[in-house]
Amino acid sequence: MDLGLDGRVFILTGASRGLGFATAEVLVAEGARVVISSRSVEGVGLAVERLGGADRAEGVVADLTDAGTPAALVDLATSRWGRLDGGLVSVGGPERGTVASISDDQWRAAFETVFLGSIRAARTFAAAMPDGGAIGLVLSTSAKSPLTGLGLSNGLRPGLAMAAKDMADEFGPRGVRVLSLLPGRLLTDRNREMFAATDDPAAAEAKATAEVPLGRLGDPADFGRVAAFLLSPAAGYLTGITVPVDGGSLRAL
Repeated sequence: MDLGLDGRVFILTGASRGLGFATAEVLVAEGARVVISSRSVEGVGLAVERLGGADRAEGVVADLTDAGTPAALVDLATSRWGRLDGGLVSVGGPERGTVASISDDQWRAAFETVFLGSIRAARTFAAAMPDGGAIGLVLSTSAKSPLTGLGLSNGLRPGLAMAAKDMADEFGPRGVRVLSLLPGRLLTDRNREMFAATDDPAAAEAKATAEVPLGRLGDPADFGRVAAFLLSPAAGYLTGITVPVDGGSLRAL
């Protein structure tokens, strides 16, 4: 299937590694150009190299808590390639802890990064897109079912999923789609850190694997292929939805 991505331009935040980078790899392989951002200077540079260099990718050191970041990313995409067709908004996972144990300061910091940073990026990107544009918010299966010990994620991700549906209604008449992706147990650095934080990391990974109906933990590439499809014209009649990428582990509809 031709995804119709050749010559299109996408912004991906938090994409020097993990799920964002895996998506950028697929987009570039399909002929798209990408602007990726990350808080890591070294990570951004290495990611651009791995994506094929400056002909295919631009990298920016940026933080979504900075209110000027989304507009700066749009300016770079449009000045470099003359257009913007889509965006994948991903931020780092919030700190661990139960809802009752998390301090007010931790809630405020997570809200600024995970919630407001994502909303600001999505609305800024959407304003710069033509008919046919698409935005994906990288959330978590916690948007549908709580995850033990991840109170901040359990509190904020469902709200973002509903905000994405609201934006899908608002931007739909302009032909701009908005949707959410819900990664489950994928072998990212984030999940490796979560396993490492347990008393027995090997046992924790084995337990997580056993809970996935497909019998394996996902690879970032599994997510990247789904995300690239959803951002592409081939998925042009999908908007306002939440798409789990979890090997079937989510038990909610």
